[in-house]
Amino acid sequence: LNLFEEIEFFKNLDVGILKPIILTGIIIPSILLKILPFIIFISSMWFMLKIRNNKNLLTLKVFGCSNVKIFSILALTSFLLGWIILFIVNPITSSLSKYYEKTKSNYSRDIDHLVTFNRNGLWIKENLSNGTRIISAEKPERENLINVSIIHLDKNFNLIEKIISKRANIQNKEWVLDDVNNFYFENGILISKKIEELKINSIYDYEKINSLFKNFDTMSFLDLIFNYNKLIASGYNKIFLDYSLHTLLSLPFFLLVMTGLASILTMNALKKSNNYKFIIVGLLLTVLIFYLKDLSIALGQTDRIPLILSIWAPVIVLGLFTLIGVLQINEK
Repeated sequence: LNLFEEIEFFKNLDVGILKPIILTGIIIPSILLKILPFIIFISSMWFMLKIRNNKNLLTLKVFGCSNVKIFSILALTSFLLGWIILFIVNPITSSLSKYYEKTKSNYSRDIDHLVTFNRNGLWIKENLSNGTRIISAEKPERENLINVSIIHLDKNFNLIEKIISKRANIQNKEWVLDDVNNFYFENGILISKKIEELKINSIYDYEKINSLFKNFDTMSFLDLIFNYNKLIASGYNKIFLDYSLHTLLSLPFFLLVMTGLASILTMNALKKSNNYKFIIVGLLLTVLIFYLKDLSIALGQTDRIPLILSIWAPVIVLGLFTLIGVLQINEK
């Protein structure tokens, strides 16, 4: 599906078929990382069914391996795999995602309107009907931009006016600038005018600008751990960074509980059974967990529950079910 999306994106651009294929290959690792818990769940179920049906599970029990011991080995393996992915695989996938985003932005149809964020602050370029507007800000602060400079140029890139403001509220596309100094030319003379409040219309608002920097696939776990304070100081949204960090931190625990659920479903009996029946049940359970996880995140993003709790709630709930199930299979 992603390949078709890339072909659709590039269909009116002068590029060959190789470019969409390469970009699809680059983004696939990040997609696989997102669905890894469900891959682990199905893989664990298939493995447990295989060793149960060929009597290897019974053999392990004969040699003194209890259900809990077998579960612990599988769960610990998944848990360690999660940390290996965070420290080794995730930095690679985040670098690939950065390349993907950079390449797509270079070919963007909206290239005349640019938004970038770097160590020098936030920079925005807008094309207007009578020229160009260039906006710079020291840093974003929730729904405001701090120390804003706005330059209006005509179609020949001659300076029309420069606006300097201490703070600009960008909650809506009608920006409200406070404590404004407006510099403009009148009869060839530079005029300076101080204004308490000035309103300008923009194609960007807080939500649109913020959405451009919400792809946390480009932010690696190591970046978030070691450069967290630097990212905050640079103006990155703290809520976005916390969301990214806790989403990644929850991965090893999510893998652990998904392995636990697979073990509970398959270790309740030793007799041989139809694998496909269990796989279908597993797929249905996977879809249910996926939608419950999305529901929890949606509740967090709409402030119905704390955002951090919305990330960990599915893991906690599934962990409790896993604990109860492990206690039950240990009695068998």
